[in-house]
Amino acid sequence: MCAMTEKSPAGPDVRPWRALIALCVGFFMILLDQTIVAVATPALQADLGATYNEVIWVTSAYLLFFAVPLLVTGRLGDKYGPKNVYILGMVLFTLSSLACGLAPSITWLIIARAAQGLGAALLSPQTMSVINRIFPRDRRGAALGVWGATAGLSTLVGPLLGGVITSLLSWQWVFLVNVPIGVISVVAVAKFVPTFPLLKRPIDALSIALSVVAMFLFIFSIQQGETTGWPWWIFAGMLAAVGIAALFIRRQAAAAKTDREPLLPLPLFARRSFAFGNIGIAAMGFAVAGMMLPIMLYLQQVHHFSPMRAGLMVVPMSVVSMICAPLVGRLVDRTNPRPVAIVGFSIMVLTVALLVLVLRPGVSQWWILPVTTLMGFGHAGVWAPNSTLTLRDLPHKWAGAGSGMYNSTRQLGAVTGAAVIGAVMQWRLAVGSPGAFGQSLIPAAVVLAIGVWSAWRGAED
Repeated sequence: MCAMTEKSPAGPDVRPWRALIALCVGFFMILLDQTIVAVATPALQADLGATYNEVIWVTSAYLLFFAVPLLVTGRLGDKYGPKNVYILGMVLFTLSSLACGLAPSITWLIIARAAQGLGAALLSPQTMSVINRIFPRDRRGAALGVWGATAGLSTLVGPLLGGVITSLLSWQWVFLVNVPIGVISVVAVAKFVPTFPLLKRPIDALSIALSVVAMFLFIFSIQQGETTGWPWWIFAGMLAAVGIAALFIRRQAAAAKTDREPLLPLPLFARRSFAFGNIGIAAMGFAVAGMMLPIMLYLQQVHHFSPMRAGLMVVPMSVVSMICAPLVGRLVDRTNPRPVAIVGFSIMVLTVALLVLVLRPGVSQWWILPVTTLMGFGHAGVWAPNSTLTLRDLPHKWAGAGSGMYNSTRQLGAVTGAAVIGAVMQWRLAVGSPGAFGQSLIPAAVVLAIGVWSAWRGAED
């Protein structure tokens, strides 16, 4: 695979598969850090003498600083070059990982995690932006299949890998393991990823400010709502975020008429495939980010599995997704991605609905294995086809903006899904429902049904 040298839009000397693998190493690592830390949380809490609220902020700080700037960092790749912005992000991520591993206090760890999140935000959108630039149109589906396998696998194996590292080494190594991988990624990206033409005009500063404030208010409100019991000021923050987002959209139209670049070119949404593809990836982010917690808690609290044994239960799903996603990517290079995405989302709806029935007392825990294994096919049927539909035909000048929007939408879906599923689970547990863990996944099934609709409506332009 790595030896392929087919012509790409970036030039005849570019080896796109080598560049993609170099980028995906870092992409896998930053997504892994969203879930891997959860398993190490009890150990680091005891070691650092942290309160429950402080421990929550170890994860919340990372997600907040990762999700908020994604629109901006995607466009920075258009302005300063995706290769340069990726390397900057990876250097920051690697250094902050070292700081996390050496943290002498919980405050130090939270600050370092925020820096990690910012580094992740800088590099994450550049991966898809580069794919659209270096792969010919008839090879982008296969490339996005590898990207999808990377994204899906990182989310699924995080709890398992976190349990292994924490059990065999210590919680510090959950972070320290990033350091050599980060160095390898920087060297490989510097060597294999080409440079591209840059935007000439400056990016509109007011658009950047409005974007950051709106994203911060929305994500911070959701994060705090889950831990504060959803008081009135949480909803006020969300409404303020919506209002500022409306001002942001109006500003994009105004900025397009000036000598400055809008942060998010609105003509992107005139493309049917882009608009509905973002709805689809938000639905997928909602389900994937939230569903692992009820499954892991069900296995550990109802069936008394150890964290490592519970993590092993989702290994078949991870393996199926990892193997099938690149194959599906090649398929969508030769056929219309739309029906493949419809099937993928439909499998996700079916399997999540089955989990609602399976995650309850009186049902053997082993039913989880066939259901989640089938879900692996659903994962593979969504990532590459939905990404191909959404991003394959974007003009190169909008590659960073489109990738930034796609990643922002996925993260917004993920943050919202984790909060909603967590809130429903707590509510059902509080009222003593025996099927609380399964019932918490009902919102995921409903939102994935919207994903089916978006794939059906999102015909290519």
